[in-house]
Amino acid sequence: MFRFLVLTSLAAMVLAELESQPRYMEDIFQRVVGGEVASPNSWPWQISLQYQSGSSYRHTCGGTLIEKGWVMTAAHCVDSNRVWRVVLGEHDLYSNSGTEQILEVSNVYIHPGWDSGRVSNGYDVALLRLSSDATLNSRVQLGSLPPSGQILPHHNLCYVTGWGVTSTGGSLSAELKQAYLPLIDHNTCSSPSWWGSTVKTTMVCAGGAAESGCNGDSGGPLNCLVDGKYYVHGIASFVSGMGCNYPKKPTVFTRVSAYIDWMDSIMS
Repeated sequence: MFRFLVLTSLAAMVLAELESQPRYMEDIFQRVVGGEVASPNSWPWQISLQYQSGSSYRHTCGGTLIEKGWVMTAAHCVDSNRVWRVVLGEHDLYSNSGTEQILEVSNVYIHPGWDSGRVSNGYDVALLRLSSDATLNSRVQLGSLPPSGQILPHHNLCYVTGWGVTSTGGSLSAELKQAYLPLIDHNTCSSPSWWGSTVKTTMVCAGGAAESGCNGDSGGPLNCLVDGKYYVHGIASFVSGMGCNYPKKPTVFTRVSAYIDWMDSIMS
């Protein structure tokens, strides 16, 4: 049986009994498993999503700056009533370089199809309206989104980025990490010995047993190289409850190209 767990930095709870124990990236994705520390601001559209806890804020998910006033993340990251902010131009969560931009979130738009009890249904996507526009510079840039409906080929070069845990059950990474996660085509990922029917056509799988996303990486981008340029093709969604880098249970992302029309309708 698969079991879905909400694996956020806030709480863990059983969501549904399915075939393989997937977890939300927000918890399983708290750090990139494997991989390496990224060069500072080499992924300038990556943001840290943080929630207020007492008088301070804590990192809980990643996200992507897609317009100067908009951030794209996972629905499961923001389906609780909290005070949110995003940090742009961040590299080390525990060190202030003086170049970060900290912006409050004024509105949260969760896809109407999202059901917090059924991650396997998909629709794990949300948009955050920022209280003011980001200032674009060498450290803060917009992530490029793919054309609506675009599906990349098997083993397309991609990287997951985030501050998530570097091993199942570990702690957050202070510095932004990156890990090479080649795409796994839908036919392979949805085969019975892999994720089976858990993975829908509106999702995309990437990586393997060596490297994966993990707790705290949820909501962050899957950056895929297409014609010499990186596009954000995925939003970190869930991994196996048996471990972030469990064999034949690659990291599962919301496929961004399946939701372009919805996002355009919200932002317009």
